[in-house]
Amino acid sequence: MQKITAIKAQRKNSQRVSIFLDGEYAFGLTRIVAGWLHIGQILSDENIAALKSEDELEMAYLRALNFLSYRPRSKTEIRRNLRKYKVPEILIEPTVERLEQNKFINDKEFAQLWVENRNSFRPRGRRALSVELRQKGIADEVIQSTLDELVNDEILAYQAGIKKARKLAKYEWQDFRKKLNGFLARRGFSYAVISPLLPQLWEEVQTEEND
Repeated sequence: MQKITAIKAQRKNSQRVSIFLDGEYAFGLTRIVAGWLHIGQILSDENIAALKSEDELEMAYLRALNFLSYRPRSKTEIRRNLRKYKVPEILIEPTVERLEQNKFINDKEFAQLWVENRNSFRPRGRRALSVELRQKGIADEVIQSTLDELVNDEILAYQAGIKKARKLAKYEWQDFRKKLNGFLARRGFSYAVISPLLPQLWEEVQTEEND
């Protein structure tokens, strides 16, 4: 049994405090974990072990929240980030579950935001979007339903293609067709979508040039 003789804020991290037992520094804790402690309190070895375990879990949660502060993340991205920082495996799933319960992560919403962002700023076909979302660890059924809701390859191929086509308007038809076909294919659009679009875009940009 040991007595808490001091609780001091840490200089380098304002969110943590140092716990002193029987006059000597013992360990650090996040403020939220240390919230119920007070000077003069007696701690058993079991109490100390439980505090340290709770602190590890809280630190994992705070690290995940910091990772989320830059942009939305998938569950798989959270797991990868925690492993990157050597968070014990036993703490990772409880952390992910807590984030889900507090509505900080949701793979369906993440997939929708990802696709909507791509649609607005960098249109891509279903194939490319599927690859990107799988790399983020999104389940196939979530990917399928999201793409069915939000993706129309013909419209997106036109949106992506018209900008590129205007830059290629100076080329002859054969070069125009080859370059634009390659561009749209790299964006994940299929031949069935690209093929009828090429002459349409050629005609549009040539009309614009003549006007």
